[in-house]
Amino acid sequence: MRAPREVIIKALKTGAFLLSLVPLGLLAWKLQRGQLGANPVDVITRSTGKWILVFLLITLGITPARKLLRLPWLVRFRRPLGLFAFFYGILHLTTYIWLDKFFDVHEMLHDIVKRRFITAGLAGFALMMPLALTSTTGWIRRLGGKRWQLLHRLIYASAAAGVIHFVWLVKADLRRPLTYGAVLVGLLVYRAAVWVMGKSKPRAQAETAKTATPLAL
Repeated sequence: MRAPREVIIKALKTGAFLLSLVPLGLLAWKLQRGQLGANPVDVITRSTGKWILVFLLITLGITPARKLLRLPWLVRFRRPLGLFAFFYGILHLTTYIWLDKFFDVHEMLHDIVKRRFITAGLAGFALMMPLALTSTTGWIRRLGGKRWQLLHRLIYASAAAGVIHFVWLVKADLRRPLTYGAVLVGLLVYRAAVWVMGKSKPRAQAETAKTATPLAL
């Protein structure tokens, strides 16, 4: 019989999975009822784009949350939430390629060259691709823990590209993209502080060892 804690964690993961599908379910329900307004493609594009950033930031927030709250089991949510960011990225890109541009390669290439927010968005999605492809335990073994962790720091660059994409897209009302940007900066500051503290602790221990007075025998 499984330990009660494992049962609770599995239930929480199932709940998180179902909640992660709610945005897609709401879009499908509104589309079926004709409640996406005069430009449903734009609504779908903006909604999926928003959820990419939300899931990226939640994924990045898992590590600080588990350390500050002393809940190590939260790490189990990082991979599925990161994959949901990629999932909504696929929906976002598919909406653009299929429903917006109707697979017109020439027009899409024109957008990439002339519209910088498209370039930033594609860069963010491209950075997510290796993360999704190497998210399995097998890839962790193949790459080795350190190299895998180094590769998966690309999530910060992907999130930054997403924020830039959003800022350049909206142009006028920057409150929401800047809010996402502020959250990302906060997470980066936390990461930098942890790294500095990790570097300074061995130095402090070494200095203490050098200056310590040996015990008399």
